[in-house]
Amino acid sequence: MNKKSLLSLLLALSATPVLADDAAKLADESRAVAMPFLKQLAAENQKAVAEGGAESAIKVCKEIAPKMAGDISRKQGWKLTRVSLKVRNPLLGTPDVWEQKVLKDFEARVAKGEKPETMEFSEVVQEPAGNAFRYMKAIALQPGCVTCHGSAEQIPENVKARLTEDYPHDQATGYAPGQIRGGISIKRAL
Repeated sequence: MNKKSLLSLLLALSATPVLADDAAKLADESRAVAMPFLKQLAAENQKAVAEGGAESAIKVCKEIAPKMAGDISRKQGWKLTRVSLKVRNPLLGTPDVWEQKVLKDFEARVAKGEKPETMEFSEVVQEPAGNAFRYMKAIALQPGCVTCHGSAEQIPENVKARLTEDYPHDQATGYAPGQIRGGISIKRAL
């Protein structure tokens, strides 16, 4: 096969649509990574609170969660991150256009009564670098999370002080249990 034929074949293959079975498999694989990540993150938060109080949980979200996400990303060859419409850490949590659209859709679905714990969305998208599989799993705010993400009255002074120190541009407060705090986003090149 000459170079021109090989290039034509590669271009044809890259334009081949992802079949529904393939998309379902990709979603299952993404879910199989996202769910343990969420469970481990919750366990780390609970451990930190039990050992050092609510202020200790800030370290989990600031240091441990990004490390966990980075480790998974390197292991899988995917990009896994936590994003939100109201970011605490703009460098790590600012959603791209696709993520913003999905998070807004999640919020609309919650407003209509859908349970946030079951929300996820995935699709194949065309991007400048080629096709990518995108997946997002909603993160619902749990009752214990209001200590760091609730209203001003719900956040203890020592936690407010630590948040102000660690996150001077924090927007991630004012939530109530059951609201969408953000999402676990996975991006995979196809």
